[in-house]
Amino acid sequence: MADVRIKLEKIQKIFVTTQGTITALEDINLRITDGEFFCIVGPSGCGKTTLLRILAGLETITVGNMTIKARDTSRPLNSMVFQEQSVFPWMTVTENVEYGLRMRKMPKPVRRDIANHYIEMIGLKQFAASYPCQLSGGMKQRVSVARAFANDPEILLMDEPFGSLDEQNRILLQKELLRIWEGTSKTTVFITHSIDEALCLGDRILVMSARPGTIKTIVPVTLPRPRDVETIRTTPQYIELYQTIWSQLRDEVLKGETGIPSRR
Repeated sequence: MADVRIKLEKIQKIFVTTQGTITALEDINLRITDGEFFCIVGPSGCGKTTLLRILAGLETITVGNMTIKARDTSRPLNSMVFQEQSVFPWMTVTENVEYGLRMRKMPKPVRRDIANHYIEMIGLKQFAASYPCQLSGGMKQRVSVARAFANDPEILLMDEPFGSLDEQNRILLQKELLRIWEGTSKTTVFITHSIDEALCLGDRILVMSARPGTIKTIVPVTLPRPRDVETIRTTPQYIELYQTIWSQLRDEVLKGETGIPSRR
C-alpha cells in the first residue's frame, strides 16, 4: 500500500470580512497517497480553491491539522498551476519553463537541458524562443504545465488549469498531462468543474458539498491505466462512474446556486 503523502484532520477555514464571517471549509478529513492523481469536484464557491491554497501554504488553517511528508529537501515541496495564464510575458518559452530552476540557482546548462526536455514533451520545441504574445491560450497553458513539472516538485497542485480552454485544446492538454504524469507518478491534486475531466485523469474523485465545503463522498476511479481520453468515454464503466458522481453532485450544485436543498 502506498504511503500517505498528505493528511488533513478536521480542517476548518473561516474568513473574516467586513460583513461578518464566512465558513469556507468544515471538518475536512482526507488522506492522499504517494503518486496518486487526486481530483476534486464541487459546486462553485464550495472551497475547492481554498483547500488547494491551504495545501500550497498560501492560506492558513483556522482549525485542524495538516501533515505533508517531504522526502527530498533539495526539491520544492509543491508547484501550483493556476487556471489563469501565469506565464511571464517578458520571458521566452524556455525562460518561463526554467524559471523555477533558476530560482533554485541550478546551473544554466542543467536547467536548460531540463527545460528543453519538457518543452519537447509538450510539443512546443519549435516555439522555445517565442514569447507568450506569440502563443495561443492552449500553448501558454502547456508552458505553465511544463514549468511546474520541470521544477520537479514533490506534489503538483492544479487549479482548473484547462477550464478556460476550448474542448479541442482541453483534450490535447489532458492527454499531454496524462503522458507526463504517467512517466513521473507525481502526487497530484487537481481541481476541476468537469466530471468528465476528473474521470479521464484521476485515481479518486472527491465530491464536495455546497458551502461550507465538506467531503460528501470520495469515488475510486476504476478505469484502467494507461487511459486514452478519447475512447474511455464510450465504455459502460465510464458511464456508470459519471452517473454515480453526478448523482452526488447534482443537489450540491443546486444548493450552491439557490441556497436551499433541491427537490427531486
